[in-house]
Amino acid sequence: MTIVLWSLAGLLVLSGFAGLLLPALPGPPLLFAGLLCAAWAEDFLYVGWRTLALLGVLALLAVVADFIAGAFGARHFGASTRAMAGAAIGALVGLFFGLPGLLLGPFFGAMAGELTARADLQAASRAGIGAVIGLAVGTAAKMALAVAMLGVFLAVRLL
Repeated sequence: MTIVLWSLAGLLVLSGFAGLLLPALPGPPLLFAGLLCAAWAEDFLYVGWRTLALLGVLALLAVVADFIAGAFGARHFGASTRAMAGAAIGALVGLFFGLPGLLLGPFFGAMAGELTARADLQAASRAGIGAVIGLAVGTAAKMALAVAMLGVFLAVRLL
């Protein structure tokens, strides 16, 4: 059983890190599941419920950061509330269209939302650019939180 759990843990951790960049895979939850399997493989001897709770919170923060970053990026560029909502909706819809959808969804969603608030194409374009920049910042935050998850796990395991 231990070999199966370690194999599953390795597969889930690798899939989780791939999911940080690939829109089809939920990276942080997969990473958490992999670390949970690794802790289980050792009968939770080194990594207990407190560490797992911390890892769960970090995974949740990574998911939240991914979804709201595009909207806040649009807001930073002077977008309206509708543009922020459009960026979030565009990010969700974009998930179904792979990498192009993930990149273009928040852009077009923020633009559409801004155009419903005011008919200014320049302002709508700024909102779209802000949404894409927010998405990039969100991806960076998601990656940083994933590395922190792995670091916490290894620090508890090795110390």
